[in-house]
Amino acid sequence: MMFNSVSLGDLTLNNRIGLAPMTRVSAMDDGQATSRMARYYTKFAKGGFSFLITEGVYTDNAYSKGYNNQPGLVTDDHVEAWTHVTNAVHDAGGVIFAQLMHCGAQNQGIPRESDQETIAPSAVKPDGEKNEAYGGNGPYPKPKEADKEDLKTARRGFVAAAVNAHEAGFDGVEIHAANGYLLNEFLSDKMNQREDEYGGSPEARVQYPAEVVDSIVSAVPEEFIVGVRVSQSMVTDYSYVWPEGEEAAAVFFEMLSNTGADYIHTTERYATEPTFGDDGPSLMEAAVKYVTDDTVVIANGGLGTPEAARQAIDDGADLVTLGTSALANPDWPSRVVAGKELAQFDRTQLLEPKAVISDEELSLDSSSVDE
Repeated sequence: MMFNSVSLGDLTLNNRIGLAPMTRVSAMDDGQATSRMARYYTKFAKGGFSFLITEGVYTDNAYSKGYNNQPGLVTDDHVEAWTHVTNAVHDAGGVIFAQLMHCGAQNQGIPRESDQETIAPSAVKPDGEKNEAYGGNGPYPKPKEADKEDLKTARRGFVAAAVNAHEAGFDGVEIHAANGYLLNEFLSDKMNQREDEYGGSPEARVQYPAEVVDSIVSAVPEEFIVGVRVSQSMVTDYSYVWPEGEEAAAVFFEMLSNTGADYIHTTERYATEPTFGDDGPSLMEAAVKYVTDDTVVIANGGLGTPEAARQAIDDGADLVTLGTSALANPDWPSRVVAGKELAQFDRTQLLEPKAVISDEELSLDSSSVDE
């Protein structure tokens, strides 16, 4: 089944294998995508991946940017630069989605010489310290609790970036509500201690992310794909779980899919392992259980072998995405079809000190498969 064609909205994908979003600080200083990025993404399209999801792209010039040399979809120059990337991927027969990301409290410090003020659902400092691979160091500052005007600005930024993504030739967008960034922080009872309509119960905590997705769905053409990435864990706290367990998952997945999202993309360390207790469903299985009937579910996390990818599909996922295994094998789908041996991921051989790559729970230096 991995190599059967499958529908995603109005798109027909050649197989069920996609490229996971992996953060790479390889854009120009002003956020423009580069020719190197075009070569990077095109390599995976030529290698047989049926769809690609980009690194996290910042969405406004207020608070969304998380690190230097992160690409944006804010200005006309950003749109023009990304057009060269999407054209190259399409010429290679690929499909590409832009991942739209607001960093929230997880800001690595912009500009470098001083901390940028950050916003979050509440004035709660993230655990851990900034990542030197992203150019940050030391503890995260306590963020400002986002007021209603801040939330309007962030929502408008997401919508404008989605419209810009369509103009730049992307086939869709993925809204980043995972890994501890702004929209994921709203889902967390730890980071979200608000006492207004956006805090408290699972229904309240998902309200703002759902409003963002709904606004985007309303602003882009019907055929333009809109997806949402969701995790429990955060970059700063891999052990975090929703206190309501599967009950929260039911609310989150139902409300997000009811916005009209075309897909839900779950990410955990191991996609096929139980998430809600030893005998409970995985996060991906919970998504399959609770999304609306026409919402596609994508699984991510530890699926780099054909056996693991097949297991996720057998467990109900419609599509899977690969991260580090794709870095080691940019032609993973073609290799598997041909029965060729897969290369093992080797940090020392595949990474270099510029252009950071991060896959789910890993923070990695840039891939030499970039060239």
